[in-house]
Parts: sequence; C-alpha cells; structure tokens
Amino acid sequence: MIHVCSLAKVEETVARTGADRMLSLLAAGTEVVRPASIAPENHLHLVMHDIAVAQDGMTMPGEEHVRNLLDFARRWDRAKPMVVHCYAGISRSTASAYIIVAALAPKRDEAELARTLRALSPSATPNPRLIAVADVLLDRNGRMIEAIEAIGRGADAFEGTPFELTIDSY
Repeated sequence: MIHVCSLAKVEETVARTGADRMLSLLAAGTEVVRPASIAPENHLHLVMHDIAVAQDGMTMPGEEHVRNLLDFARRWDRAKPMVVHCYAGISRSTASAYIIVAALAPKRDEAELARTLRALSPSATPNPRLIAVADVLLDRNGRMIEAIEAIGRGADAFEGTPFELTIDSY
C-alpha cells in the first residue's frame, strides 16, 4: 500500500499507517524531518522542483530522479506501507505513486490506474515531466502520458487530502 500526503501530513501519516519506507520529493532547501520509525536506508529524498519544462535556477525532474525512484520502489518488500510525499501532496507525489504502481504491477492498465488515482484524489495533478520520463523507462509507449492527460488537471487545492493507493487493481 502506498500512502500519499503533503509534507505537513508526513508525521501523522507515517504514525497512522505504520509505514516503514518513505519517498520525499521536494525542492532544494525544503527541509523534511524523517520520522524516527523510518530507518535512514528506507528514506529516499529526491530534490527537484515541481516543473515540467526547464526554468533558470530550478531543478527539473529528470531520468536520474525517476531511475532512483524506481530502484527504491523495487527494493521495497511491501511488508509495511510506503509514504510518498511532496510539498502539497498534489503533483510530484501523485506522479510518483502512479509510477511506482505502474512499475510494480506492469500488467495494470495505465488508464484504469489514472482513473483510480483521480477517484482517490480529486486534486491530483501528476507532474507531467515525471510521468513522461517514467513512460520511456517503463516502455509504456506513451500510454502513461495519455492516461494522465485524460484525467486532466485536478481540482484547485492548497494541499491534497491524504489517500492510499494499492499496487494491484481492484
């Protein structure tokens, strides 16, 4: 089970779910305090901005970020949940949760997964750059990109409501 939340909800989400693994996707300079129940080797902190095209002074999500995310996810034994968060719990984290599920359940339909993501999180607006890079790395031939484009932009929100996403389809 993957639990997606904002930075502000990390501590309570980890405590509530019993997660022992955490993925943080934050801009440089944004501090995250790893909960004591998460061992250092079970925490991956990827530094990037929530952008889809290159901008001066900002770190665009790239292939190295997605490769690290995929390696981290594939080492997960799934005995306990994983928490995935970004600053708002809307873009980088929802894209990453989608990518992790696509990687760990390769037969799961991309469009069904995107519709499930939207149903669970009306504000989810997965970062298109992360999705595009993962689509190539996972050999999805544009299907991940199309599926995320099909659900469109999520509802406006300052912070996403925490939600959980299962690896296998219902």
